[in-house]
Amino acid sequence: MKKSYYLILTFLVLLSLSCKSSKSVASQVEVDNLNAIINSKSYRIESDWAYPQVTTAVQNAMNSGLVQPGSSSSSISLIGNSNFLEVKNDSVQSYLPYFGERRMQVGYGSSDSAIQFDGVVENYKVNPNKKGGYDISFEAQSKSEKFNVNITIFPNLNANIGVNGGSRLGIRYSGKVITK
Repeated sequence: MKKSYYLILTFLVLLSLSCKSSKSVASQVEVDNLNAIINSKSYRIESDWAYPQVTTAVQNAMNSGLVQPGSSSSSISLIGNSNFLEVKNDSVQSYLPYFGERRMQVGYGSSDSAIQFDGVVENYKVNPNKKGGYDISFEAQSKSEKFNVNITIFPNLNANIGVNGGSRLGIRYSGKVITK
């Protein structure tokens, strides 16, 4: 009995040690490439997915069947749709399709449905994060709205973009940094 107890205990200890999750570590080449991109302050992000805040209105709109197959009210595929966020020195350009609720009425015939800005960045901050990447934040202005933008770029050049505006609910995008 005692022998089988120790055998089972040894087996459980070995099993728990073998189930340890492996931690993905960035290679030095990936880290150096990311550092060069961040230091050049010149990069372009193209998104594959948009993640709007799910509200009743967004859910009702998505149930209409107007979104691409594979999309839902909480994740919308942007593959095949033109979109980008580009930073060059102290200026930023973007065209990010917006899915979500607006809190202010848009003027008749307004072309400000996507998140578009083209101008100088304000309060640009870069901080290294615990995952070996960088957290970037700044403010940008469109024709009618000011946005707070938060970007996380990982060593494998995957990127997450969070955008909060004054008259819209926040939205998040995920994609890749495109190198030239």
